Amino acid sequence: MQRQAVQWRRQGVRIGFVPTMGYLHEGHMSLVRRARRVVGRSGRVVVSIYVNPTQFGPREDFSRYPRDLKRDHELCRREGVDVIFAPSDVEIYSRPFSTFVVEEEISQSMEGRSRPGHFRGVTTIVAKLFNIVLPDVAIFGAKDYQQAAVVQRMVRDLNFPLRVIVSDTTREKDGLAMSSRNKYLVGGLRAQALVLWQSIKKVQALVKKKRRLNAAALKEQLQKFIELQPDAKVDYIEFFDPVTLKAMNDVSTGTHMALAVFVGNTRLIDNARL
Repeated sequence: MQRQAVQWRRQGVRIGFVPTMGYLHEGHMSLVRRARRVVGRSGRVVVSIYVNPTQFGPREDFSRYPRDLKRDHELCRREGVDVIFAPSDVEIYSRPFSTFVVEEEISQSMEGRSRPGHFRGVTTIVAKLFNIVLPDVAIFGAKDYQQAAVVQRMVRDLNFPLRVIVSDTTREKDGLAMSSRNKYLVGGLRAQALVLWQSIKKVQALVKKKRRLNAAALKEQLQKFIELQPDAKVDYIEFFDPVTLKAMNDVSTGTHMALAVFVGNTRLIDNARL
């Protein structure tokens, strides 16, 4: 992969990159199409498929994370992806392996607080993929808002010669953010999962009515609303500055909202600008 990327760059061929953990869906395909638009027909679009073990905690779903490489290949073929890079754990983490990349500011809240070590795994694998694929542009989805912000900070701080584009969240018709983990939502869990988007819409409506709301009171109100669903349990609800990711005591137009909710055993995340 790296030799091919070096050859492309020597030839002046632009490389667009979409890093994924596989089990692809329309959300991923929208990122692929964005990459193609950016690099053009003469460019190359690379999709990586790798379920990265270092970003999963010991009690998380690494072993059962959905995988279907044959299906992923077919989806990528239909979208005109030039290369699928699907390495093994041994190829990515040669033994012994002892070097990690850590962002120490904006990665500390929300996902970072809830999933200790998660972003160390994310920044390390993304840095490695950038060094292997050597893209001119990398496309990330806005559903993982904090992840995209952490990657952008890493790229800036470590002078990676590429541009990161964050593309809008792709949703189902009923508002549920597309995710590979939606596969877990069987039976009545799928309907209960809509409470994340309903919560966002609820706060957006409140912000329209009132110029300023108290964040702590709003979190309490939302937690009660979400946990009316029999299988829903709030992990966190946060209101923060969209640039610095610092928590805000008051919620108003322009504040960003993110939440993580367990629906059954499935942990779902979503976010939106208010």
